[in-house]
Amino acid sequence: MAVFSFFIVHWFSAIFLQTFFHHRYASHKMFTMNKFWERIFHFLAYASQGPSYLVPRAYAIMHRMHHAFSDTEKDPHSPNFFKDVFSMMLHTAKIFDGLVTNKIKVASNFLGNYPTWNWLDKFGNSWFSRLSWGAAYIVFYVFFATQWWMYLLLPLHFLMGPLHGAIVNWCGHKYGYQNYDNGDHSKNSLPFDLLLLGELFQNNHHKHPNSPNFAVKKWEFDPVYPVLKVIQGFGIIKMRRN
Repeated sequence: MAVFSFFIVHWFSAIFLQTFFHHRYASHKMFTMNKFWERIFHFLAYASQGPSYLVPRAYAIMHRMHHAFSDTEKDPHSPNFFKDVFSMMLHTAKIFDGLVTNKIKVASNFLGNYPTWNWLDKFGNSWFSRLSWGAAYIVFYVFFATQWWMYLLLPLHFLMGPLHGAIVNWCGHKYGYQNYDNGDHSKNSLPFDLLLLGELFQNNHHKHPNSPNFAVKKWEFDPVYPVLKVIQGFGIIKMRRN
């Protein structure tokens, strides 16, 4: 029971911080917050992703490139150019690493207006941090796993951040329905996207990239949007008007 509870908490905390901080805030600035809260959520993003920490600056740049070049050869992670999701993940990882290390030069329109925290991003991207988190997960499983097959969940913990991104980009550009003709292959994979917290409304999002609500039809539901309204009610964020 402890192992499953831990996995569920890790899954949903990681995907929430990724969609809230990396995607909706860092990449699109769908809402604003002061520096204090930005630091809080930046740290929580690091803590939730652990060994698979994604530097928000690099994430934002790559995601903006994805929107600009959606499903073309310049798209960092379009599934239409790869035979399987693993080859897409490797390609994406190379680009992401190049953006983190500034080895890849990008146009100026993809730069700026994203959160940076130099020491945390550098530490979170280090092998020391990644291996330390991985070791902590292994220790937890040694104490609480009751069946050998539970250890098969560990690779999912280690790759939680990239795993979420891979599912969203692979499924969101291959399977589902379209509300709009965006000139790409973006699709809404599910009308009720609970496991990925709204991220699989790719077709809607590519049509309205700055909207904090990824659902557009009455029968669609983005579970993060009501949470944003609650957080805004506490004065922590202020959502933009489209």
